[in-house]
Amino acid sequence: MNGYFRLVHDSGRTGIKLIPPTDGGKPIEAKDVTEYLTMKDIIYDRTALYKAIETLENEAKTVLLENRQTYAERECYKFTITPDNMQAFARFYAPSIGGETMTPQDLLDDLKLKGIIHGIKTDAIADFFKKREYCEDILIAEGTAPVQGTDARIEYYFNTDKKAKPTLKEDGSVDFFQLNIVQHCNKGDVLAKLIPEVPGKYGMNLLGARIKPADVKKAVLKYGNNIEISEDKTTLTSLVNGHVELVEDSVFVSDVLIVENVDNSTGNIDYEGSVQINGNVFTNFQVKAQGNIEVKGVVEGAYLEAGDNIIIARGMNGMGRGTLNAGGNIVSKFLENVTASADGYIASESVLHSTIMAGTEINIDGRRGFITGGKATAVNCINVKTLGSSMGADTTVEVGLDPKLEIKIKELQTQIEEETASVNSIQQILVATKQKMAAGVKLTQEQLQYVKTLTEGIQAKTELINQSTAEVEELQNQLKGRSGASVIVRGTVYPGTRICIGDVSMTIQKESQYCKFVKSRGDVKLTGI
Repeated sequence: MNGYFRLVHDSGRTGIKLIPPTDGGKPIEAKDVTEYLTMKDIIYDRTALYKAIETLENEAKTVLLENRQTYAERECYKFTITPDNMQAFARFYAPSIGGETMTPQDLLDDLKLKGIIHGIKTDAIADFFKKREYCEDILIAEGTAPVQGTDARIEYYFNTDKKAKPTLKEDGSVDFFQLNIVQHCNKGDVLAKLIPEVPGKYGMNLLGARIKPADVKKAVLKYGNNIEISEDKTTLTSLVNGHVELVEDSVFVSDVLIVENVDNSTGNIDYEGSVQINGNVFTNFQVKAQGNIEVKGVVEGAYLEAGDNIIIARGMNGMGRGTLNAGGNIVSKFLENVTASADGYIASESVLHSTIMAGTEINIDGRRGFITGGKATAVNCINVKTLGSSMGADTTVEVGLDPKLEIKIKELQTQIEEETASVNSIQQILVATKQKMAAGVKLTQEQLQYVKTLTEGIQAKTELINQSTAEVEELQNQLKGRSGASVIVRGTVYPGTRICIGDVSMTIQKESQYCKFVKSRGDVKLTGI
């Protein structure tokens, strides 16, 4: 119990009794005593009082204050309230001997008179009047603090950092060809979610005044084309395969990636839509796109692969290392020292020392319109203005054969040979096993299971061989069945040029103009256009 004090009235004198704390309670504070005496307008000897408080030990002592008897003092308290009117404290003082005590209702009535109408702690008040712990600040009322809300926020499910970060190689060096600057997305991908704001709740101070919580910030999802927003306006979903980026708080998805150049600033590009390059593609870089690739400048010794078309406005000098692969067509102003393959057609104004292959036809037209050096292969037709050169550059053109079919046939034939060899090897093992069994050798359960596995393996491999053989025959028939393939020269074909149509070929011996080469009666024939 805390130490405390109380006035004593006896024989025409007034004193104060100092009671020491017990069981680890707080000692009397001189400030409490002096404030109380001042409040009650009682004269006292400050020095004697402070000395008595300082020397108080285990026994209570009484200090004479005045040689007159004052009236008995009722139990009372000092009331304090915080500046924000959110907390009120009472510090109770004991009554003088013979003085009246307060009741809980007395305190409640006082609080009402002071305007305290909210947050009164009746349990704490009841607890005091049950234990009466004096000289201790007791929280008798506490307001309700406002509950602060939370601002709305947007969670983005893609990297919004536009700073290119190169990939680190295993040796710790930086790979500037892989900058990871394109944020790919697929149709149906969730791009962003809005977490709505949560409004706060009003509080109330002790006087009953409402306390407004801080305002919360609202947010909305901003977006462009190719994006779907949910009915509740909280989720953005991509409608296409493409790339996503955040521009001034708006989400944009495009299935066309537009860059100025492909160089150290972009690194290699691997994109699920189409790629538009307003400038150039520099040596050693790669551009892969599932759609089209359009280059408005030039392409150097780079690798371009498109699911659809490749269009190069100012041409390509591959420097012997440049490669083009298109699932559609290839259109380029010129091709020089390039390897190019298109499932559709190839069109250019000139082809120099390159290897080009087209699934349909090759058209080399325009002011120059020449194929000089290298090899050009098309399934149906090659249409060119000038073929070969007067300097005797080694030039070969082929039509009537699909190089991809030939490659597929060779792959299947290799597979048939390998599977046939495997079947022969297994059959030898089975024959030897049968001979042992005929000689009376009993096989263990594991050996019998192994024989069963080998037998099943032969059946599977034989079925695969039959399927592959049938596919080879079908592909060979496709090659034989192509007819009408031709090479058309609308200008000059020079000696030394080799022309292949199907399985026959011709090397040009003399210069010819305005001619057409076709296959007739098992040979290459030259006719007029």
